[in-house]
Amino acid sequence: MLPIDRSHLYDGKELALECVGEAVTISGPAGLLEGLTACPEKETRGAVAVILHPHPLYGGTFNNKVVHSLSRTCNLLGIPSLRFNFRGVGKSAGIYDDGRGEVEDCLAALDWVSDRRPGFDIWLAGFSFGAYVAYQVAGRDSRVQRLVTVAPPVSLFDFSHIPVPTCPWTLIQGELDELVPVETVSCWVAGLSVSPTQFYLPADHFFHGQLNTLQNVLLEHLAGDARAVAAASPCREFGTA
Repeated sequence: MLPIDRSHLYDGKELALECVGEAVTISGPAGLLEGLTACPEKETRGAVAVILHPHPLYGGTFNNKVVHSLSRTCNLLGIPSLRFNFRGVGKSAGIYDDGRGEVEDCLAALDWVSDRRPGFDIWLAGFSFGAYVAYQVAGRDSRVQRLVTVAPPVSLFDFSHIPVPTCPWTLIQGELDELVPVETVSCWVAGLSVSPTQFYLPADHFFHGQLNTLQNVLLEHLAGDARAVAAASPCREFGTA
């Protein structure tokens, strides 16, 4: 578990700029979930991204700057995104469930985007605790066509029992991560039956001063996949039923 004396390091208040999008509500297993869409000026790809935030008990929300950066990256690729608050965060109903209920929340979010973009590829991305949840969901739900995990907390949660995702998977890790040592992550990956595409950046756990690097790496890496998906319908309909 994360150190108690660092309980507010994921605090979304640090974010001054919001993605332009629409506030939405999603029917979740513990009640309504608070969500926010973010769309490119012109949606050009047949994919939609769901992005998961860091630890709810340590200030993690959908306003986290890494989560915001992942959303913006998808938009720059022509792909709309949905960020949402896990149960017990912001206006989302329920209470923290140590990753179990949060997996169910994510599955509900996949249902929501599938209803609004039937047949579209779903890209799933998560930062820290969000990466832990995303990794679990990608291993059990075939709707996830691409997985992106940023700073997966393998030293803080047990990943050993989770099925390894079979979809294309990108892992990004900070070489200066003070919460999840880079050696622990590389050792974990080396023992898996499937190896993700890996990028190790000169960043701490929170990617302070490295968000542009994170964005540029993903833009270059994912551009080919973004071009490969089919043309999409107008973005303005994303938040409607």
